[in-house]
Amino acid sequence: MASIVIFGGTGYAGSAIAEEAVRRGHSVTVVSPSDSLPPSGTTKRQGSLSDAVLVDELASGADVVLVATRAAGGELAQALPSLTGAAGKHGGRLGFMGGAGSLHVSEGGPRVVDLPEFPDAHKGEALAHADVLAALRATPEDVDWFYVSPGATFGAYNPGEATGQYRIGGDILLADADGNSTISGADLAKAFVDEIEDPAHRRQRFTVAY
Repeated sequence: MASIVIFGGTGYAGSAIAEEAVRRGHSVTVVSPSDSLPPSGTTKRQGSLSDAVLVDELASGADVVLVATRAAGGELAQALPSLTGAAGKHGGRLGFMGGAGSLHVSEGGPRVVDLPEFPDAHKGEALAHADVLAALRATPEDVDWFYVSPGATFGAYNPGEATGQYRIGGDILLADADGNSTISGADLAKAFVDEIEDPAHRRQRFTVAY
C-alpha cells in the first residue's frame, strides 16, 4: 500500500485518481483550498500548493505526491521549487496531471497548442503546463517525477466510461483510427495508479489515450 497525497484531489482528474487509488487499497490524502467534499475513503486537508510548509509536511509522510491543479495563474510554477525540494529531501515521487497542448502532432511536427485551430481561451493553461514540464526536465537527477498528458478531449465535459484499457505514448499525441484523441477520467486514473504501483516512466512525460 502506498501513501499518496493529491493536490487538487477534489477536482475532476484528481478525484478520479483518488477514487481509483482507494479502490486498490492505497492511503490517500486530498488537498484543496475549498470546502468541497473529498472522494469517499480519503482524508481531506485544506490548503494549497503555495504553502511550502504544508507541502514539506505532507511530502515527509508520502510515497507519492500528485499535483492535479491548474497551471495558469502561476501558482503551480511558483510551487515547483518547494515540491521538487521536498521530493529530493524526503525521497518521495512526484506525479503531475498535465495537458495535451504540449504534445506534438507528429514526430518533428508542431505542438498541439501551436496549431491555428487551438482555442485561444485554453492557450494560457496549455502554455503554462508546457512551462511546468520544461522546468521538471531541468531538475536535478535525484528528483523522481512523472508527468501525464491525456488525450486531446479530456475533461468533465467528456467524462467517457471506464473500459479498463488505454494506450501509452511519449511526446506525440495519440489518436485512434478515426482520428479521435480521448480518454475517460476513470481510465486516465487507472494509468496514473498503474504508474504508481509499477513505475515505468521515471523523469518522463507520457501520454494516455485510446
